[in-house]
Amino acid sequence: MNYGAFFDRAIEGLKSEQRYRIFANLERDARRFPYAIWRPDGPGTQPREVAIWCSNDYLTMGGHDMVIDAVVDAARRHGAGAGGTRNISGTHHPIVELEVELADLHGKESALAFTSGWISNLASISTIAQLLPNCLIISDALNHNSMIEGVRRSGCEKILFRHNDMEHLEELLNTAGPDRAKLVVFESLYSMDGDIAPVAKIAELAKKYNAMTYVDEVHAVGMYGPRGGGICEREGVMDQIDVIEGTLAKGFGTLGGYIAASSNIIDAVRSFAPSFIFTTTLPPTVAAGACAAVRHLKASQTERARHQRQAALTKHALSAAGLPVMDNESHIVPLMVGDADLCKKASDLLLERHSIYIQPINYPTVAVGTERLRITPTPRHTDEQIGELVEALVDVWQTLKLPFTSAAIVPLRRPALGVDQCTYPEMKRAAE
Repeated sequence: MNYGAFFDRAIEGLKSEQRYRIFANLERDARRFPYAIWRPDGPGTQPREVAIWCSNDYLTMGGHDMVIDAVVDAARRHGAGAGGTRNISGTHHPIVELEVELADLHGKESALAFTSGWISNLASISTIAQLLPNCLIISDALNHNSMIEGVRRSGCEKILFRHNDMEHLEELLNTAGPDRAKLVVFESLYSMDGDIAPVAKIAELAKKYNAMTYVDEVHAVGMYGPRGGGICEREGVMDQIDVIEGTLAKGFGTLGGYIAASSNIIDAVRSFAPSFIFTTTLPPTVAAGACAAVRHLKASQTERARHQRQAALTKHALSAAGLPVMDNESHIVPLMVGDADLCKKASDLLLERHSIYIQPINYPTVAVGTERLRITPTPRHTDEQIGELVEALVDVWQTLKLPFTSAAIVPLRRPALGVDQCTYPEMKRAAE
């Protein structure tokens, strides 16, 4: 049997569907971000400088001096690795300190750190649901793959509610009845469309129908709320959410995931989740860097304000140029293309002609026919760079004959008024 043929066939299938992904070899410059060195493959190609416009290091904390100093100091003091799982010798002091900071960030009794946000969702959702008798998981239809895998792994009955549809959620909660164990699983900020969940209403419905709540705040922690606690902090409902899950790899610029909750929930996940028990701990270097980022963003408003201003300005400039920005109230700037092949070509043109890197977003990350470029401005993107981005995208749209639109057709709630007149709370503060 030719085993290799099966793999070749699978890869060819991806390529024929325009879903084959190519990784760009990028060498980030911590001091000069968003600039990086792109090292393309192929004979005769030379490294060259590009500007990154799709990083999930939203606040560029990965290059912050305080974070780098904490990482270097921890490496010198503790070495590179963790030494084992938490049960062996991996419960090192920096990770204990990190978990104390995370619990405090969300106003919870305890927190638990994982090696990634994907693992924290998989482990926590599955374990919590398994420990509840006859648990029904009620999950938003657009939840992230990690949440879907956590629901699947639990083996519990699940039902989807239409995305951010509170009438449908209430209908499902009411049908389940007050006496059955129920876990409502949702995200606070959906990273592909950039829309925000009605977290206060979900918390209200969960209380009304006696359900537990589990929120994924990975695209919001660090960026929203007075101390960076996320959308739930901004809306004043952190105390009404049972489990808050977050990441250290986006707003906090390092690596890892976590949950924050009551001490008995944390202890249960710590004690029963195989993917936590049998995984080597985050190394002290990462934990120390993450802890420094969390502490800094609890006190500093500078990064959040600048971030929101640049996101608002980018949306405004793209919309004013007639480019199809998808409407949302967050820092995510999705630019609709609607075709996998054209989306890849747009990304390639930006990189090769304009030295701008924006990864194409295709199926299965988004539905077929909704392929897009997902732009993520950071505090380090200048107004001049925003102008260069707009000019480059206009050229790409014209070259590929992609349709232009207008603010009247694709309306922005913070539209063609100028950044000082924006209506989003964070963006308004940033503009001021």
